Amino acid sequence: MISYKDLGLVNSKKMFAKAIKGGYAVPAYNFNNLEQLQAIIQACVATKSPVILQVSKGARDYANINLLRNMARGAGEYARELGCDIPIVLHLDHGDSFETCKDCIDNGFSSVMIDGSHLPYEENVALTKKVVDYAHKFDVTVEGELGVLAGIEDEVSHEKSNYTKPEEVVDFVSRTGVDSLAISIGTSHGANKFDPAHCTVNEEGILIPPPLRFDILEEIERRLPGFPIVLHGSSSVPQEYVKKINKYGGKLKDSVGIPEEQLRRAAKSSVCKINIDSDGRLAMTAMVREVLHNKPAEFDPRKYLGPAREELKKMYMHKNTNVLGSANQA
Repeated sequence: MISYKDLGLVNSKKMFAKAIKGGYAVPAYNFNNLEQLQAIIQACVATKSPVILQVSKGARDYANINLLRNMARGAGEYARELGCDIPIVLHLDHGDSFETCKDCIDNGFSSVMIDGSHLPYEENVALTKKVVDYAHKFDVTVEGELGVLAGIEDEVSHEKSNYTKPEEVVDFVSRTGVDSLAISIGTSHGANKFDPAHCTVNEEGILIPPPLRFDILEEIERRLPGFPIVLHGSSSVPQEYVKKINKYGGKLKDSVGIPEEQLRRAAKSSVCKINIDSDGRLAMTAMVREVLHNKPAEFDPRKYLGPAREELKKMYMHKNTNVLGSANQA
C-alpha cells in the first residue's frame, strides 16, 4: 500500500470546497507522457493554479501505473523547483471497475472516479458505494457519475447522451457517499463532439453547438446546495489547431467543442472540476505536424516535442486564467 500523502499529493476535498466558495473550477488535465506533464505543471505554476492530474485507463495501459505515480511525485518537486508549491491531485479518470479503482488507491492515487453511469441505476449505486467504502478508509476522494456523455475518448465510448436526472442526485449522493458528482448537461467526449448539422452558424461563419443545459445544472444545485459538481468532455476544440492539423496532412472531420464562455459560466457555479483532454491532444498534434512538415529531415524527438510542450503550456495558461478562473488560487 502506497499512500498519496507520502508522495506529496492531496485529495480533492479542500480543493473543491475552496473552488465553490471562490467561483472557479479546478483544471483536470489528462496526461500520458513527460511533455504533457511538464506543460501542465509549468502552466499551473506560472498561473499559480491548483491542478488535478488525470490518468485514464488507457494512460495506465500506455505508460504504466508505477511510472505515472512517480511522475506525479516528481511533478510536486518540479513545481517547487519552479517556485510555487501548488496543490496537486492524482486522479483516476473513468475507472470502470472496483478492481481498477482499488489498484489506483493502493498505488498512491489521491482521488478516483468510478464510472457506473452506463449501468442500471441500482447497480451504479452499489458499485459506487463499494468504491467509496474502500477509498474513504485511506482518505481518498471519489467521483461518481449520473447521466451518460456521448462521444469517444480513450476507452470511453457512447453513441448517445442521457442527461442527468435531477430527481436522482440526492438519493445517489446520500446512498453512495461520493465526494463529487459528474453530470451530463450537454458536454461530450472527444474532438468530434457535435454533428455540424445540429449547430448554428454565427456572423463569422463559426459553428455554434447547442447550449449546455444550465437549467439541469441549476436544478441539481438547488437539490444539492454546495455539493461539488464535475463536467467531463469540456474541451473547446480550438479551430486554429484543427486547421493546422489538416493543413499539414491531417484529416480531422469538422470538429466543434464547448464554447469557452459557457465553461466560464459553469465554473462560477458549483461546478468545481472541469475535464480537458482533447484540446491538449489537438495542440500537441498540431505542433508536431507543423514541425515535421517544415523540417522533414528532423528526427530528434526533442525538436518536435519541445514546441508541442510550449504550445500546451500556452493553452493551459489560457484555460486557467480566462476560462476556469483558477489562476492565483493555488
